[in-house]
Amino acid sequence: MARTLTISPSILSADFTRLGDQLREAEDAGADWFHIDVMDGHFVPNLTMGPFIVEACRRATRLPLDVHLMIEAPEHLLRPFADAGADWLTVHQETCPHLHRTLETIRSLGMKAGASLNPGTPAATLSDVLPGCDLILVMTVDPGYSGGKYIPLLDKIRTLSAWRDQGRTGARIAVDGGVSPANAREIVQAGADVLIAASAIFKHPEGIRTGLQSLRASVDRIPA
Repeated sequence: MARTLTISPSILSADFTRLGDQLREAEDAGADWFHIDVMDGHFVPNLTMGPFIVEACRRATRLPLDVHLMIEAPEHLLRPFADAGADWLTVHQETCPHLHRTLETIRSLGMKAGASLNPGTPAATLSDVLPGCDLILVMTVDPGYSGGKYIPLLDKIRTLSAWRDQGRTGARIAVDGGVSPANAREIVQAGADVLIAASAIFKHPEGIRTGLQSLRASVDRIPA
């Protein structure tokens, strides 16, 4: 079954002195969601934004906010992100000893629930929680900073896509990490239907619109 491709620009590479303007520019250029990375300086080395940034983004755009918690003990912060306006909330398999419960709680707060896998974490670790996942996020860089080198984890994406074809999950399959027009085609052909891109959009030398349109065009050329 054909699936609609979603492009979710990651604000990690945005100019935060012009964040509202850049969100509106990306929305006008055809962005589908916005991706917001939350890092705690423990699970990953970087330290970034919290619920207040989600609130600011919510005021600046009507598009869905796709929030990715790269933090330890995320279960303690689910409600603040729901209250801030997150539409999708993704937690890491590696930080959730009670992942099934955490995914259920996210859904009970009115959000779509996602589970993310670091590059070294096998897809099989999600086998028992697939029904609770609305989104599965495959990290194709070691998370922590924007601009990391892309790791082609196509077999992992294919495994998840096969599970979806078999009816084991209805989750969207997202890929985040070094996504660009150079690799978007192979990622989508492997089965992903959500592309998360930071530098390729917000740091494109010809601007946000060209970055987003170049990424979408690289996938639109895939034959049916």
